[in-house]
Amino acid sequence: MQENECGTEKDRFAGVERMVPAGDLRLWTEEFGDPAHPAVLLLMGAGAQGVQWNDGFVARLVAGGRRVIRYDHRDAGRSSTVDFATHPYTVADMAADALAVLDALGVDRAHFVGASLGGVIAQRLALTHRHRMLTLTALASSPLGADMGGIIGRATAGEPPREGELPPPAPELLATLVSAPSPEGMSEEEYLAARLPLWRVLHGTVLPFDEGEYRTMESRVYGRARSLSAALNHTLAGAAGSGRTEDLAKVTVPTLVLHGTEDPMFPLPHGEAIAAAIPGARLVTVPGLGHTLPSALDGRLAEEVLRHTA
Repeated sequence: MQENECGTEKDRFAGVERMVPAGDLRLWTEEFGDPAHPAVLLLMGAGAQGVQWNDGFVARLVAGGRRVIRYDHRDAGRSSTVDFATHPYTVADMAADALAVLDALGVDRAHFVGASLGGVIAQRLALTHRHRMLTLTALASSPLGADMGGIIGRATAGEPPREGELPPPAPELLATLVSAPSPEGMSEEEYLAARLPLWRVLHGTVLPFDEGEYRTMESRVYGRARSLSAALNHTLAGAAGSGRTEDLAKVTVPTLVLHGTEDPMFPLPHGEAIAAAIPGARLVTVPGLGHTLPSALDGRLAEEVLRHTA
């Protein structure tokens, strides 16, 4: 067991890091707070590391009486990498990883908070493993079964959306993603120079953009990644399919949908679709929020999660 300190100098708290088994893989985990408190499992999005759940957000959940667990998906951060060409995996496999984290840490049931692809993973678990879930929070996510591969492909080709189809990512985001170079072999400065334009678009145009904050975050990501390109496999896993949107009618887990009004990746109708599909789900829109988690909104987002998991 290895302890490390996270947070600001003013608000410092200790996290306990472990490498835990998930089948043949090893996943990096970090937990905070009293083990006797209700557990909150944080599931990051595609290509992202667990540490991209802001320390300030985590600290607020801990102060609210939660045991908080964040982890690196396979192919991200310090977790095991996979040869996707020979061992492809799906959202279902990534969902099994989340359960393996809980098993390794001795957690029977948890509140699941998933961002972007993490929200899709959590939706699937709400259907397949209801007994492991206390509540579900889908943040900046899209409904289970949304054909994002097809939606993005048609938008990139200049085709109009199909009738009833959810809106594609913003054109400027698609252009930025298409032109993004492979990060493998880049120096840290090259990597930061390539990533910051993407974060500017993901952040949105309403809230002030703190370049220093994103540089610090990506510098941390660069320094702890086993492979910077491996995390791109998450998108391939998501494109393999995750289930059917209509199945969400069977979800009985208390559900909160948190969605920004300026999300360029999953525009607001994606969040609205999740809330409409899950019986009793509550939709909370966050004015100005894009497809990022700026520290300026740590308090607002933590407040909503604490209220939902009370």
